[in-house]
Amino acid sequence: MRFTPEMRAANRDLTLAGAVVIAPGEVDAPISEAQRAALSALHLRKIEMADRVLVVNPGGYIGQSTRKEIAYAKSVGKPVSFTHPA
Repeated sequence: MRFTPEMRAANRDLTLAGAVVIAPGEVDAPISEAQRAALSALHLRKIEMADRVLVVNPGGYIGQSTRKEIAYAKSVGKPVSFTHPA
């Protein structure tokens, strides 16, 4: 995850505001391609569980994986918002 400190801050702020936050998992070591695929699938399941999706995108940056997740969220009817203009 490119913006881990910003994602942690958003998680904290939303949690303190009373929201239940479903966030991407953090991995601090190299992982295999199989593990990467499993985490990607798990992330899509988390999107399905969420009421809405907040994209943490300092400077408006949105990577390729995040673009796919945004498209998936919209395809399953989840509202998507951004911390910065995209």
